[in-house]
Amino acid sequence: MTSQKASTMIRVASVPQDQVYIRHLEPLQEQDRGSLRLPDPIHAPGSQSEQSPWWPPLMLTPEWVRDNHQRFDLMHIHFGFDAVDPQTLRNTITELRHFHKPLVYTVHDLINPHQPDATAHRQMLDILIASADALITLTHGAAAEIAAQWHRAAHVLPHPHVVDFATMNRLRRRREVLAVSSQRRTRHIGVHLKGLRANISPAILEPLARIVAGIPDTELQVNIHRQVLDPSNREYKADLAGQLLEGERQGKWNLEAHEYFSEEELFEYLGSLDVNVLPYRFGTHSGWLEAALDTGAAIVAPDCGQYVGQHASVAPYRWDYDRVDEDSLEEAVKHQLALSSVPGMDAEERKRQRMALAEAHERIYLELLAR
Repeated sequence: MTSQKASTMIRVASVPQDQVYIRHLEPLQEQDRGSLRLPDPIHAPGSQSEQSPWWPPLMLTPEWVRDNHQRFDLMHIHFGFDAVDPQTLRNTITELRHFHKPLVYTVHDLINPHQPDATAHRQMLDILIASADALITLTHGAAAEIAAQWHRAAHVLPHPHVVDFATMNRLRRRREVLAVSSQRRTRHIGVHLKGLRANISPAILEPLARIVAGIPDTELQVNIHRQVLDPSNREYKADLAGQLLEGERQGKWNLEAHEYFSEEELFEYLGSLDVNVLPYRFGTHSGWLEAALDTGAAIVAPDCGQYVGQHASVAPYRWDYDRVDEDSLEEAVKHQLALSSVPGMDAEERKRQRMALAEAHERIYLELLAR
């Protein structure tokens, strides 16, 4: 796989291991693998997240490092450190130093999209970015922010594919067929509010509805998780529920309330959109953006964070505090509707990228272990 092939497999304590970004850093062929990521330690039943059995991550405790230091060569942190307090994280890093285990940290989020107050996340970044033996991030913009704020250099390695290659091929071929068809069709602009996490704002809906209403043969599709509209659920948002239902009644948008999508459902949904508009007020990078591009959906993203830096085809719009700049949003939507080719990389390009990412990570690991 690389010219510096390790004589033995590099054992990586990956935090986490079973997550799509991390899984897709592995080479496609087993024989090309130069590193092995330890499986996530699973908590006792009832103590972990229903969505993520590895949550909270046991690897990020000094006790786990002490008990397992002979099982791994280095630690690579991606997500999950917000589940521990700063002192526990410092103690874990101290144990890594004691046992001479290098630490790699991939800076996915300079701002946590789930936290309206950035203070706690910034405190953890101060610890991790200062302590890591190597830093990785996903965009050049994020690397520039890291250099400016912490005076550290970061390797820039892009986000790998999210959608599996067979599904990617099928959905992108379907778009190509539609693109050359002479049959007139309705184009779909989609906004997914998910569970209305901290960085998602429904303020985009009304201006976007006005824009879509002025474009022939287009419809606005608004999706949201069912619990936000359910009066019996503790996550119910009465004002938003009223706005969404009234907007649907007035014909401003088609509303779909549903449970969390399965992976298959998510990919089919993204594949049904011509343009996917991200309603984010803050954040850094987006795996959702990558999944949508894998299906060939054009992306309209806010100019905050580093979303626009993830791919050259992404069209930006602006937020003015908590209000959407409608002119920039309209320009971005119309630009994406006028694209003459399917945006994003096809499956073959994503395969080549995945191999390059696997090799780049292995090089970083080998360099640290050789010191």
